[in-house]
Amino acid sequence: MEAGLPNIKRWIVVYPVYINSKKTLAEGRRIGVSQACENPTCIEIGDCCGYLKLPFVIEIDKAYPRDFMQRGRVRVLLKKEDGSLINPDINSRKQLMIKVGELVPKHPGRTKKQEASTSSTAAATKSNKGGKKKK
Repeated sequence: MEAGLPNIKRWIVVYPVYINSKKTLAEGRRIGVSQACENPTCIEIGDCCGYLKLPFVIEIDKAYPRDFMQRGRVRVLLKKEDGSLINPDINSRKQLMIKVGELVPKHPGRTKKQEASTSSTAAATKSNKGGKKKK
């Protein structure tokens, strides 16, 4: 390793499955359903880590070991070399997952998608009210 680069191998790993409310504990969820969020992505988790002022690296090519179809993971640095916390509010992996679970639903990309999908579903329900036409 070069002197300037941090050793990311020692950073903690967060897979999106860990905070996915759609998954069960047996499938890999690590926090309660009430604290988790629906189908988080690596980019959203990374953005949340950036918002929390934590250094992170997104590894898109890595897969979740229990389900290799789940692509991507995020490595996050919680503590500096001397052992002091980077963000004093987050002192454990579990606290990080709970905080990210809260922040992902408020993610800017997610709020725009929800607004677009609710307006398009409303338009679709209005157009389908005609029913079948008689021959």
